[in-house]
Amino acid sequence: ISDLPDKIELNAWCGLSKSQAALYQQGVRDLTAALDKGVEGVARKGLVLAFLTRFKQICNHPSQWLGDGGWADGSQDSGKFARLREVAQAIAARQEKLLVFSQFAETTAPLVAFLSGIFGRRGCVLTGATAVKERQELVRRFQEDESVPFFVLSLKAGGSGLNLTAASHVVHFDRWWNPAVENQATDRAYRIGQKRNVMVQKFVCRGTIEEKIDAMITDKKRLAADLLDGGGGEAR
Repeated sequence: ISDLPDKIELNAWCGLSKSQAALYQQGVRDLTAALDKGVEGVARKGLVLAFLTRFKQICNHPSQWLGDGGWADGSQDSGKFARLREVAQAIAARQEKLLVFSQFAETTAPLVAFLSGIFGRRGCVLTGATAVKERQELVRRFQEDESVPFFVLSLKAGGSGLNLTAASHVVHFDRWWNPAVENQATDRAYRIGQKRNVMVQKFVCRGTIEEKIDAMITDKKRLAADLLDGGGGEAR
């Protein structure tokens, strides 16, 4: 679509808090010990997958892994929440709107509480548990009501089929393996009807599995681009 404004995509690098780093290192030790026991086949794959999820949860916030309900002021315990505070404060100062996507439905309520404190107003939230009849009303409110500053969405529930062009900022709070899924989520804001440049920030914790995921996504995008470019050349 040639008449859309610009889209700027970048990685927002985050550090780990002390508590996150301690939990992450303990997870690495636990995984190493479990693998040293000689687990093989499907059991080994299941073990690795479970630990990958654990590492991603710790990168978001210690309480997501611990399940202790202690999210409180997330920016003190989570590098991502600290970075989100910086991003949201700048957006609030410009009176613009923000979309935040997470693959984990359990992060949406803490994110809403956190962002409400920054913007001074409550935004919208959509997960797989949101009734279908409520979704269009949420979209209408976000699109039409200037007092609604942000929308927090679980990636699978809100990543497609919604028109949210009132937002000019998109944050991917955690990364999904498939770049097409992330792109679909970004396209809730970057689509026909968008009149402003769109800033897309992808949160990545340095020195963690998230760097590996980011590298894998980059390689997938490069491969897809090479295939498309090659196909185009042959067609001519």
